[in-house]
Amino acid sequence: MDIVTQGLAGAVLAQSFSKNHETRIAMVIGFLAGLLADVDALLALYEPDPLLQLDFHRHFTHSLFFIPFGGLIAAALLWPVLKKHLPFQRVLLFTTAGYATSGLIDACTSYGTSLLWPFSDARISWSVVSILDPLFSIALITAIAFAAVKRMPRFAAFGVCFAVSYLLFGFTQHERVEALAMTMAESRGHAVERIEIKPTMGNLLLWRSIYEADGYYYIDAFRVGLTGEEKFYTGESTKRFVFSDLPGVSQHSVLAEDIRRFDFFSDGYISVRPVPSLTGKIPFIGDIRYSMLPTSSTPIWGIELDLTDQQKHTSFNQSHDTSGRTRQMFIDMLFGKDIRIVKETVKFEVQAMADSPENHP
Repeated sequence: MDIVTQGLAGAVLAQSFSKNHETRIAMVIGFLAGLLADVDALLALYEPDPLLQLDFHRHFTHSLFFIPFGGLIAAALLWPVLKKHLPFQRVLLFTTAGYATSGLIDACTSYGTSLLWPFSDARISWSVVSILDPLFSIALITAIAFAAVKRMPRFAAFGVCFAVSYLLFGFTQHERVEALAMTMAESRGHAVERIEIKPTMGNLLLWRSIYEADGYYYIDAFRVGLTGEEKFYTGESTKRFVFSDLPGVSQHSVLAEDIRRFDFFSDGYISVRPVPSLTGKIPFIGDIRYSMLPTSSTPIWGIELDLTDQQKHTSFNQSHDTSGRTRQMFIDMLFGKDIRIVKETVKFEVQAMADSPENHP
């Protein structure tokens, strides 16, 4: 989740293991330990290879098997400051509890977490909660505050129970939407090869569905209410990227390797489209799992391909449409209103740069 909520989750779990007089210091220790796993995000500062951050963010520091080491590192860092206030064993307990939340809560989102490293490089994403969910965060803040002010760890325990219940509710919503999406695909005559269901930002009511059939991705939105009411919004479709879409890319180039890395990061949910540049239109491969609107095939991030220099690492760019029209459409869908969506099918092909065989996959 977002880094603040990561810290909050660590704080509330650490408090739940504290004694009455330890609730405030456990809050601070758990919060800081909950942030430590995201130190891997600093790899984004390595400019020669922009995709390095994607390779290692939510990687080994978020693994279940790294929790004891993460807790020990956090305790060692905090011990010089805390040795006059708590025994090392108590500091280690709180840092381990705070650190333990990082991988698990991230796996509950849709980004993908190497939860089982080093035994598996698979990026696990249960997609039961948004990366940013205000209700979830506010509930944790409330529980932490009561536990700290009243010096009663049971309030933190209530917060942990709420967090688990909220995530279980997200799982139930996820299953509802997946069943609806499969029914919709069947009504279209599509044989679903795979499907992704993801909550939209900040809620568990409006969900994004992406499924693959016959080489295309079909994107729809579902609004599932608390009392069983359901609303469907037909979305766009886009062709799944394959290397034959870019016949000018050499399979042995740095560019081709970057495309494969981005494909792994995006779990194969990528498509190619043109974007304007100073020299005309260039190919852009986007992660279609994420868009500003749950019905849109326009990705919010991806890689721009410089076909003229294939031995250079590709750039990683983000683009967020925050226009008033986009915000209003999202709000209307969130509240289950009827809206008109222009359906788009995206297909983009790039001609070969040269006719020589080495430039073809």
